[in-house]
Formats: sequence, C-alpha cells, structure tokens
Amino acid sequence: MKLKGVMPALVTPFDADGKIDFKALEKHMLSLREAGVTGWVPCGSTGEYFSMSNSEREDVLKFVKDFANDDEVLVAGTNAPATREVIENTARAKEIGYDIVLLATPFYTRPTQDELLRHYRAVLDAVDVSLVLYNYPPKDGVEISFELMDALADDPRVIGIKESSGVLQRAVDIHSRYKGRIDLVSGSDDIALDFMFWGADCWICGPANCMAKACCDLDRTFRSGDLDKAREQMAVLYRAMNILESGKFVQKIKYGCELQGTPVGECRAPLGPLTDEEKAEFKAAMEPILNW
Repeated sequence: MKLKGVMPALVTPFDADGKIDFKALEKHMLSLREAGVTGWVPCGSTGEYFSMSNSEREDVLKFVKDFANDDEVLVAGTNAPATREVIENTARAKEIGYDIVLLATPFYTRPTQDELLRHYRAVLDAVDVSLVLYNYPPKDGVEISFELMDALADDPRVIGIKESSGVLQRAVDIHSRYKGRIDLVSGSDDIALDFMFWGADCWICGPANCMAKACCDLDRTFRSGDLDKAREQMAVLYRAMNILESGKFVQKIKYGCELQGTPVGECRAPLGPLTDEEKAEFKAAMEPILNW
C-alpha cells in the first residue's frame, strides 16, 4: 500500500445544537474532492475525535466510507488512551471497511518506548490492518523513537509515519533510514514542501480542509518538477500555515472552512471560539489562498 497526494485530516462539522452535521460534511467533502484530494482521514485530532463518543465516531467512519469513491484511500483515526480501546476502535473501523489506521501515541498515558512498541504490536496482532504511525510530540508528549521504528520497519503492515514534530531533521532521517520500508508522510504543514523534497509522497493535511485547492496544486507542481513555482506557492501558503501552528489550530481550520464557503460549525468544548483579532489575522493570511 502506497499513500500519495493530499489527504485531508477531516474536520467534524457540528450544528447549532452540537450534533454532527452530516449535510455540512457532505458539502464539505464534495468541495475537497473537486479540489483534487486523493483520500480521506476521518476521526483524527483535527476531527475532534477526543470530544466524540464511540457511536459518533462510528457514524462518521460509516458516512465517509459510504461517500468515498473506489479510487479514494481511507485511513481511520482509532486513537484512545488504552491499548484495549484502540484495539476495539480499530476492529470496528476494519468492520466498517477501513484497511489502514492512523495511530498516535496513546494520549494522557505517556508510555515508554518499550510500552509503545508493545502497544503497536498488540494492535497489529489483534486486527489485520495496515498502520500509519503518527509522531506529534508537542501534543502527545511522547516521541516515536528511531529505535521503535527500527523494531517495526520490517513489518509490511507498518506502511508510513505521519511526522508532525515540525523537525525537518527527522524527515531527513526517516527518508534515509527507512526508504522502501516506512514511508515518510508529511504532517508538518508549514514545511510541507521540504518534506516532499525528502520523499514524502503523501500529505495528511488538516489545513486542506480550508485550502485544498492550493495544497493540491502545490503537490502537483512539485511532482511536475517545477521547484521554483512550488517554492513560490509554498511562500503564499506559509503565512496561513504558520498562523495555524501558533495555536487554536482546529478553530482556525473551521473558520477557514467558513471563509471558503463550506461552514462546518464551531468546535466542541473545551475548545473555545476565536477572538475578532484572531479571525482578522487568519482571514488576511487566507486571502491569496481563497483567490488561488
């Protein structure tokens, strides 16, 4: 299995009563498909999986599976604090039709590297799925070490790692150490072009929710070999990407969806609304992207 192109880490729309708004999700996904995304990644951190019940997560996974075309790749987020629950979530995703899952380190628990290795192996032993590791130490508090990756690199079902550390040296090391075994997947959005240069053929991208056309165009430009144009495009994207990384990531993504004409509602608590100043700053950075 080879992941390619831009795959949005999907937001979860909520209506005024705080319930999942599937009509808004359908409209949103249609706009992303038109922009050229290659697949779907529901129930990740951008999708606010942490605030959803198990039944809501199942409903979203089913909806996205039913919506997807045969040529669109599906990757399910099945995270949880405990290995037992991750296995249960992963097994249910497999039943629904997801053959690939995206797994960060279990949140809240901060496992050691040995514990984390046992965790990933337990999931793979329990459910016949392929795995994309997810390294996001600023949020999860634990880094996926190279020693852990060494132990998993020859398992054909460990197909990639979404690298969201923001550390370019990690991307270089992953490409150098695991080429042909574990694919580098871009997850550090404001240096996505650098990741492409170091072998990332896939970009699992939260910002693609509100700037899919520009993200897909950047990906196509790089693949065409026009590096000068790709650099210019990344420069336009960079300011908005950088503002996203400065805080209130999901709230800004959802506000960006509103700006592009596919509103997806507010975030669930504890995530609160943007201030007028935060909206103005992000709107200004989004202006050239909306007019892409």
